[in-house]
Amino acid sequence: MISSNEYGSHSWELLVTVDHQHEEVQKEFLLRVTGDLHIGGVMLKLVEQIKISQDWSDYALWWEQKKCWLLKTHWTLDKCGVQADAKLFFTTQHKMLRLRLPNMKTVRLKVSFSSVVFKAVSDICKILNIRRSEELSLLKQSEDALKKKKKKDKNSKEPVTEDILNLCNSPVSSGLSGSPGLYSKTMTPIYDPISGTPASSTITWFSDSPLTEQNCSILAFSHPNCSPETLAEMYQPRTLADKAKLNAGWLDSSRSLMEQGILEDDQLLLRFKYYTFFDLNPKYDAVRINQIYEQARWAILLEEIDCTEEEMLIFAALQAYHVSKLSLSSEAQDFTCESEVDEVEAALSNLEVTLEGGNASNILEDITDIPKLADNLRLVRPRKLSLKAIKPYWFVFKDTSVSYFKNKESAQGEPIEKLNLKGCEVVPDVNVAAKKFGIKLLIPVADGMNEVYLRCENENQYARWMAACVLASKGKTMADSSYHPEVHKILSFLKMKNWTMSPQAVSDPESIDMKPECFISLRYTKKYKSKQLAARILEAHQNVSQMPLVEAKLRFIQAWQSLPEFGLSYYIVRFKGSKKDDVLGVSYNRLIRIDIATGDPITTWRFSNMKQWNVNWEIRQVAIEFDQNVSIAFTCLSADCKIIHEYIGGYIFLSTRSKDQNETLDEDLFHKLTGGQE
Repeated sequence: MISSNEYGSHSWELLVTVDHQHEEVQKEFLLRVTGDLHIGGVMLKLVEQIKISQDWSDYALWWEQKKCWLLKTHWTLDKCGVQADAKLFFTTQHKMLRLRLPNMKTVRLKVSFSSVVFKAVSDICKILNIRRSEELSLLKQSEDALKKKKKKDKNSKEPVTEDILNLCNSPVSSGLSGSPGLYSKTMTPIYDPISGTPASSTITWFSDSPLTEQNCSILAFSHPNCSPETLAEMYQPRTLADKAKLNAGWLDSSRSLMEQGILEDDQLLLRFKYYTFFDLNPKYDAVRINQIYEQARWAILLEEIDCTEEEMLIFAALQAYHVSKLSLSSEAQDFTCESEVDEVEAALSNLEVTLEGGNASNILEDITDIPKLADNLRLVRPRKLSLKAIKPYWFVFKDTSVSYFKNKESAQGEPIEKLNLKGCEVVPDVNVAAKKFGIKLLIPVADGMNEVYLRCENENQYARWMAACVLASKGKTMADSSYHPEVHKILSFLKMKNWTMSPQAVSDPESIDMKPECFISLRYTKKYKSKQLAARILEAHQNVSQMPLVEAKLRFIQAWQSLPEFGLSYYIVRFKGSKKDDVLGVSYNRLIRIDIATGDPITTWRFSNMKQWNVNWEIRQVAIEFDQNVSIAFTCLSADCKIIHEYIGGYIFLSTRSKDQNETLDEDLFHKLTGGQE
């Protein structure tokens, strides 16, 4: 206790507003405090003065002017910098938030508004039973998309009522830890690996969770497509600049929701931000696989990523006819009855999709005799003002380079040219129906990119050379253990594309119910009549008709990963020394400078060659240093430079994951790599 004189000389009045639901009790309180009173003491004084008997454990002090939480309860007011002019708000840390998932369903749940976004997303993923939460983040909808939505709501005669899945009673959202059973790899699988349904042995686990069997199916299964009219009304980016706007709204993972101006019951998008889907396993990941599939599906339908007509028909056949049909019918449940247990295990090993995500593929790197390819291919060099020059040569692929000779006999001498593919861009140039199997190589040179096309004779030759080019671009050789799976992946995608006209498929009565406009992007629906599209989708469907549900989704994801633009997030930037704007594409393993007018790649820089990167926060400039004294600097015009800085750091963080680790993440390392020194 201190004397009244001493109390009066050092004390001052602090105004605190209390966020409570009791209308008869005042909301503003004046507390007499001293600078050496700690935050916990302020909260204790306040609760004593409020005189309402309730649980205050989730409440904390929010400093309105500074936009920050006062969570360190042992810090004094002086240490926090709180003075008499401060306006403090005593409010709950967990508040309701509406989240739009990749499958366009909206869930409403309680989220921590005081934890950093990285932690909040981790808690959200526990509620939704999505492993590897580090791959996801929260995104504010772009202004153009919001304008289109408002215009649609204005034109709608009936009031739009959104179907919201309420998960507000979840244990995680109340601040308690999630059920460890849903995460333990040593326990029984929680999903059927073929159909994606919750396994009967574990369905009881969901009883304490908001994920009841019904809610689980909403998240783990694909649902009937929206109407063509609804699809036409949704926002679709037309240019690279439009695509750049989609990525401007990512929240800062190192700050809380409240610090970033998010209010209670606001709507945010939960999306896969980083395109490195690590350790996908149908036994544990039915919700995760479905949400990745849905994000891919909508990206293709809304033309956020480009694909050819042939590829669009494959995507339509997989999602339309197959996934939609199986999700709605009981066929999905019948698959497991037909197979023996060991066959299911074998199917599972085929289903498991693993992208680059650590050092798992170094086993064969130390082989002394690195395999090589040698074959007759045709070389195409685009020429300005004339026809393309197409000539056959004898090609030899060794290490990460391609050399070509006049013929096989001259292969012992000096090559006509040797192309080093490390750091190049590899783009498929394929039309299976027309028997065209081309590989487009964009090879970095001093003044931009050197464009070279290789033409293969058939699928097998193309798959071997394409896989070798893809690995070489990442600095890997054919001795790498990922070479043969890459060849297999390319062949399986080509097989899906290879269909022939079948009269019985076209006259299939089921085609009457099919609305192809629901499964094809607007660009192609404008080009063909509905019946033509339906017939072509049914033709393409023949190659995928026997696939079980989860495999069809994984095939769809795999095909999406094969697209040249897969995993690219675009930003409009101005490079140091340049007088015009460019687009920067950020991918899981590289940065690409792209001409904003033509969309052509200008230069590629690989993360594997990066020595360091930093941000000058005063002028908001990102500077990156690469090997061989290459350095670049740019300012970001379409978003805050912190977003690009976090993207680069995030991808480097994700590359450190390995299957040997348990599921706990080094959160401190993530913040070190992404947080910056702002």
